[in-house]
Amino acid sequence: MLTLYGREIASHLLLGTALYPSPAILAEAVKASHAEIVTVSLRRETAGGRSGGAFWSLIQSLGVKVLPNTAGCHSVKEAVTTARMAREVFGTDWIKLEVIGNHDTLQPDVFGLVEAARILASEGFEVFPYTTDDLVVAERLVEAGCRLLMPWCAPIGSARGPQNVGALRSLRGHFPDIPLIVDAGIGRPSHATAVMELGYDAVLLNTAVAKAGDPVAMAIAFAKAIEAGHLAYQAGMLDPRDMAVPSTPVIGKAVFS
Repeated sequence: MLTLYGREIASHLLLGTALYPSPAILAEAVKASHAEIVTVSLRRETAGGRSGGAFWSLIQSLGVKVLPNTAGCHSVKEAVTTARMAREVFGTDWIKLEVIGNHDTLQPDVFGLVEAARILASEGFEVFPYTTDDLVVAERLVEAGCRLLMPWCAPIGSARGPQNVGALRSLRGHFPDIPLIVDAGIGRPSHATAVMELGYDAVLLNTAVAKAGDPVAMAIAFAKAIEAGHLAYQAGMLDPRDMAVPSTPVIGKAVFS
């Protein structure tokens, strides 16, 4: 069971709600994956006009926990204002905090991220910070009041998979008691399995599912891959070895002369 800000969640998969071919396919993918948390952009809702209201009704009908995000914000002021608006619109203290620093890579502005996290945490928000895999930044976010971390494994939508496994492993080792959710850069179910085998608690996906040829089937594939990685980590995996180790006992074997 995954515990996020005091709330127990059975699924280790969080789904984004953008880019799907249709609202109906989005709904089917969420149901098929058994995801209990979906992210929703306030900017998309406010820009959607009448369709925005219909979209929100659809999300409510799925019976999932909504995690609003500040996607598209490029400054502390913009992110904080968006978060405050999202709390009013969606009626939750949860916020996925994004402060983008680079237009091409969509890499977080980690300085602005820490500042915005500190402001929002002081106002009672429960912050889900989208960050890099930098250990020092992670420490500053925890000091600012974040009780979980969401490091990327590659740029948003790049589908590259884990680019710095060593850094991800270091974060897990340094924060053994803090939930870690990989956010951004996952492209294949095998990528999701790999990060879960590192001991991560969950994976947040959007593009890899929404832009697949069959988003519903892909949502199921990711759900199974994530669960497989989680179970493997809990079971205790063998470490790689330089030499072969026989699986058949050698004691008592027949000797021919």
